[in-house]
Amino acid sequence: MWDDRYSTDDYVYGTEPNDFLREQAGLIGEAPKRVLCLADGEGRNGVYLAGLGHWVTSVDASSVGLRKAAQLAEEKGVALTTLNADLTEHEFLPESFDAVVSIFCHVPAAGRPHLHRQVLRALKPGGVLILEAYTPDQVPRDTGGPDTPDRTPTAAELDAAFAEMEIELSRECEREVVEGRGHTGLGAVVQFIARKR
Repeated sequence: MWDDRYSTDDYVYGTEPNDFLREQAGLIGEAPKRVLCLADGEGRNGVYLAGLGHWVTSVDASSVGLRKAAQLAEEKGVALTTLNADLTEHEFLPESFDAVVSIFCHVPAAGRPHLHRQVLRALKPGGVLILEAYTPDQVPRDTGGPDTPDRTPTAAELDAAFAEMEIELSRECEREVVEGRGHTGLGAVVQFIARKR
């Protein structure tokens, strides 16, 4: 599905970073830090962080999306490492990243516990998780995001999954999300920031 979605000349979600990530990127610390971008698709968020001077690995299930991410990185003159992987199965090296960025990473509920464990595993002590995702309230809207609640987390789920971390922000809210033609309009989102103890 994602290969088909990204098989266009344009960037489905634009080439600018997510607004929430842009607001919170300073939490990662002074560059260069090692940053993992989950479900980074066509690379807009990874390329942005690379432009700040970080060493970024963008992981996605779509090889088509990642080719476009590499192209965007080249156009912007930044270095970007790409990894084609299924986030419901892939295992990351322990304590290998200073930050994990998860922007609209929507995997099925059955695969999320594995992914959450991998986030905890991959982060170095003191490392930060910056996450924004659509909640189940988004599903009936036509402004983007999954068409099934199975792929949408809640703040309560994230609070439980990352209870061993220092949770700095956990909220569900509505905000205008305008990111290319893929996300356009009022969205129901969860915003979550936590730091590994």
